[in-house]
Amino acid sequence: MDKIRKIKSVFKAQPVREGAGVNLKRVFGYYQVPQLDPFLLMDDFHSLNPQDYIAGFPWHPHRGIETISYILHGQVEHGDSLGNKGVITAGDVQWMTAGNGIIHQEMPKGDKNKLLWGFQVWANLPAKQKMKTPRYQEIRKNQIPVLKQDSGVVIKILCGRFNDITGPVQDIVTDPDMFDISIPPKTLFVHPTKPEHTVFVYIYQGAAQFPVLTDAGNTLNNKSICAENAVLFSPGHAIKTQAGENGAHMLLLAGNPINEPVAWAGPIVMNTKEEIRTAFEELEQKIFIKHKPLI
Repeated sequence: MDKIRKIKSVFKAQPVREGAGVNLKRVFGYYQVPQLDPFLLMDDFHSLNPQDYIAGFPWHPHRGIETISYILHGQVEHGDSLGNKGVITAGDVQWMTAGNGIIHQEMPKGDKNKLLWGFQVWANLPAKQKMKTPRYQEIRKNQIPVLKQDSGVVIKILCGRFNDITGPVQDIVTDPDMFDISIPPKTLFVHPTKPEHTVFVYIYQGAAQFPVLTDAGNTLNNKSICAENAVLFSPGHAIKTQAGENGAHMLLLAGNPINEPVAWAGPIVMNTKEEIRTAFEELEQKIFIKHKPLI
């Protein structure tokens, strides 16, 4: 196995409508499972038009997954059946472990220029963790370590470990990394990755080149990938990229694959169809929430 990871697949973000009428772009989701295991879904919500996002995501359930929200511009008000209420703003991260069941809402607002821009990722939980008690980790911008390399590359360490710096999100079972990386124009960036991890990057601004094998499989070329595309890498020990003429901004995510069956219906992700049926029956019977409801 070569040390440098190569392009395995590229996923182009596609327009979808979710929640109460939120227009966003889905990078990957249901139809890509299990290619990005342990990750299930990624959305990019980016608009200057409040009509695209103001309806938000009213009260809805989750079970069996973790939802990760990262805001670049604007803010998201949230509340849940645990009694939590708050607002995540530009630069903040919210890592919610839904576990055995939570009902929450997320209501976005733009900044002073009406710009809303952020991302949500769903990460799977292994069977033995799916029915754990729900938990939030809400991380403010000033809690996130920022590493500036001599090359001009800037890395915000949201979760995981970069060199000897550990991000503020802790105790996640799939041992994930999540970095927001800014690379100056024409600059080379190389980062070691754990060989057992699934690794992908999502370019949200600019463009970057990544190594790819030719059809013959014996010649290595570089392929340029533009914004609103995710690159899933082949196995290896490091990623290597060079930013384009206008630089590149990307999210890097990595995690241990779970390698378990996935049964997925709407906001519920379990291991079997029977577990899915049970979850929806409990919702109908109003016994879905295992903690004391406060809403």
